[in-house]
Amino acid sequence: MQPLITLFTAPKPFRDAHIATIQTNAILSWLSLKPQVEVVLVGEEEGVAEVASKFQLVYQPAVRRNAQGTPLISSIFEIGRKQNQSALLAYVNADIILMDDFVDSARQIMQQCERFLVVGQRYDMDIREPLEFSSDWQSLIRARCLADGRLHTRGGSDYFIYPRECFQQVPDFAVGRAGWDNWMFYEARKQGWACVDATNAIQIIHQDHDYAHLPGGQSHYRLPETTENVRLAGGRRTIFTLQDVNYEYHAGRVHPFPLNWKKFWREIEIFPLVSLHAMFLGQLFFGIFHPGKAYWELRAWVKQLIKRSK
Repeated sequence: MQPLITLFTAPKPFRDAHIATIQTNAILSWLSLKPQVEVVLVGEEEGVAEVASKFQLVYQPAVRRNAQGTPLISSIFEIGRKQNQSALLAYVNADIILMDDFVDSARQIMQQCERFLVVGQRYDMDIREPLEFSSDWQSLIRARCLADGRLHTRGGSDYFIYPRECFQQVPDFAVGRAGWDNWMFYEARKQGWACVDATNAIQIIHQDHDYAHLPGGQSHYRLPETTENVRLAGGRRTIFTLQDVNYEYHAGRVHPFPLNWKKFWREIEIFPLVSLHAMFLGQLFFGIFHPGKAYWELRAWVKQLIKRSK
């Protein structure tokens, strides 16, 4: 039986006990969705091969990396695409717990849209222990999330569901660094695909962790690889968020995203980018809508030019 979704990820090393626990929790939640999904682990990070063997998962160690040794999103996506002929592909961060609504919603959206990207907000929870995946584990974790979970802000997304015909060309972004997920929103809008916010239908749970696995233990937003991701994406104007979706999914249907004044003016602002594919006009519109921010960006750019010329 061909799975509906090929779900792939590049886990962090299983070196740290807490990271190992939450990634194992996430993977076991994904396995509960079989046979509708096939799970693929990518990369040679410590412990990944052992986990793949233990749970009989597809394992692909060979992944292209940047000069810092970080796996590239382009290579990860290519590996996920090549595993089988599933109708849908999904990249999911390796600390995310999924439930049945992930598959059910993806199937319904696929029946209503031809080309699309499904994204959504997450709930943050502090989970320190291995979860028990009994027959009623989903109802138990939902109740726990209702009591202790916190809905994350409408920034990026921790999962991306799309038909295999989409995202066949992806820049060489560094995984686990900021910027590339925002480019996914931008690219979907630019290509004219439905960019669907499924927050109201798909409940995903992000298990809290620190940044000890990153260089210097600092947030990925501050790393040079994030700066490079933004450059590869086309610059700051391509840093879209969940505020830039054009559809939402709830109650079994895909609907145009509700239009209020804030959303209306944002759509005007990004019109040159997503409809005309004109980056210069996009910069101009940004300056009109955000003169203060545009001034400081221009000032920083001039300072960089002067610094490089010395």
